Amino acid sequence: MNACKNIQIHKGERRARILLNRPPLNVMNIAMMREISEAFDELAPEIDFLVFEGSGVKAFSAGADAGDHKPERVGEMLQTFHGIFRKLCKSSVVTIAAVHGHCLGAGFELATFCDFSIAEESAKFGQPEIKLGCFPPVAMITLPQIAGMRAATDLILSGRTISAREAQQMGLVSRIVPDGALDGAVEALLNELRALSPRVLGMARRALWEAAGFNFDRRLKIVEDFYLSELIKTEDAQEGIRAFLEKRDPAWHGR
Repeated sequence: MNACKNIQIHKGERRARILLNRPPLNVMNIAMMREISEAFDELAPEIDFLVFEGSGVKAFSAGADAGDHKPERVGEMLQTFHGIFRKLCKSSVVTIAAVHGHCLGAGFELATFCDFSIAEESAKFGQPEIKLGCFPPVAMITLPQIAGMRAATDLILSGRTISAREAQQMGLVSRIVPDGALDGAVEALLNELRALSPRVLGMARRALWEAAGFNFDRRLKIVEDFYLSELIKTEDAQEGIRAFLEKRDPAWHGR
């Protein structure tokens, strides 16, 4: 693939790391999403494990670029971003999210979609899209499946931020480690997994999705269509994005 400007790729034996590299908050724009997708295509045939992490000290990722939610770009953004999840879902590669700092919006969607999510104690999680007059399409599917409908409703409709400990209680974080111990914890988990059959791990991963009746692609298509045909056409959705970009409070009109 071409040289990446928004991510860094570190490849080792049977594994790779994708570093989200737009500090300080590693906000995901369309270019970064495209680089992640292309990197996965290149890496997947040669690896068994993939770690996602964020650069800098402030965030795993604070979410998607609000500018890419404008009507003229939102279709491309959703197609590109959701393409990553469609590929991860069908793959045999075991994924790990190494989370520090803020993990919000699209970053939270990516972290909770991974097979394992290891977080530092001070990490913060949330789906704040509702405050911009939007909702998170991937989380609409995954959060009820992982955390249950009540917890998903709480997080998505309130947009509140929660601690790593609360996220773990909801089942959204696999393991919590002290601040500064994230790299060691990820390496320890990789050592555990490398001792197992990569073939069987991949099969077990896919079987879990099937056994749960988790038809992700079909469900995501339903939410995408609703997002693009109804939500993004509302005045309030467009006002929420404008207000965020202009750094002011939104003026909701209920239309």
